[in-house]
Amino acid sequence: MRVLLAGGAGYIGAHTAVALVEAGHDVLVVDDLSNSSAEAVARVEQITGAAVPLLSADARDVEALTAFVREHAPVDAVIHLAGLKAVGESVAEPVRYYDVNLGSSLAILKLMAAEGIPTIVFSSSATVYGEPESLPLSEESPTGIDLANPYGKTKRIIEEILKDAAAADPRLRAVSLRYFNPVGAHSSGLIGEDPTGIPNNLMPYVARVAVGTLDRVGVFGDDYDTPDGTGQRDYIHVVDLAAGHVAALERAREGYEVYNLGTGTPVSVLELIAAFERASGKQIPREILPRRAGDVAASYCDPGKAERDLGWTATRTIDDACRDSWDWQSKNPNGYATV
Repeated sequence: MRVLLAGGAGYIGAHTAVALVEAGHDVLVVDDLSNSSAEAVARVEQITGAAVPLLSADARDVEALTAFVREHAPVDAVIHLAGLKAVGESVAEPVRYYDVNLGSSLAILKLMAAEGIPTIVFSSSATVYGEPESLPLSEESPTGIDLANPYGKTKRIIEEILKDAAAADPRLRAVSLRYFNPVGAHSSGLIGEDPTGIPNNLMPYVARVAVGTLDRVGVFGDDYDTPDGTGQRDYIHVVDLAAGHVAALERAREGYEVYNLGTGTPVSVLELIAAFERASGKQIPREILPRRAGDVAASYCDPGKAERDLGWTATRTIDDACRDSWDWQSKNPNGYATV
């Protein structure tokens, strides 16, 4: 298949591009490069030996997307990862988040209808579940109506849009993938997570402390009802996550489906820090801070549906993720800006 990867120069996009090429697919990337780098796409080409055309454009620009798709026709599917993703920022700038995340999704669906592209795999999020009523979370677990932040709300709304679009068009194959916590990097050390500014997520923050660009990790709360008092999350290696996109693409059926992508194994903040210390051989200074509003004690999934329907399962551990993340960070202490 020839696949349009919207947001394909980002962290998950670059790893998904590698997985697609290695599975025998052709990849086109559109990305506005606002929180990503063209260098990531160049490194995908270096890893795979394949040409990966890149269009630097906003995914809301239907005219630009249409010209790009027609230039490389036929295009068989879209994997939609484009959008804004910082939870805190979404609270501060809700209108921007609704504009970008919903606007890009609607533009892509218009493009697909006009160009006869039948399949879309959408980058959703476990944030759609809100505060868990019970664990592990399955695809049948309630999704939050009044979610805590606009980021999660945009993901939930886009899921509903896709569900409605598939109900209206029997030819449409639409899949939402609810990610848990992506971590790690490609084993080559050539591509990895390179957030702009101070990282919002734990693993890249820990990596920057280990490499010396940040001084300590803040641990938000050590009094949760968990084995060591710190929050537990389901950390999935980004290479496993990328493989999940390929499986969803190749097994998509007419209609709408949703899948959790996670390991099903919760890992605490302190356990992740300890794993990174083992991987890097460095001590990671940490500071216990008050709990953050909206954080839950634990969140992890039941990934059984993806295994049953897609033949997919996560195979990499938190130690694998820390090893690969440290390899990436130590080789690229300033991310892609080292080039």
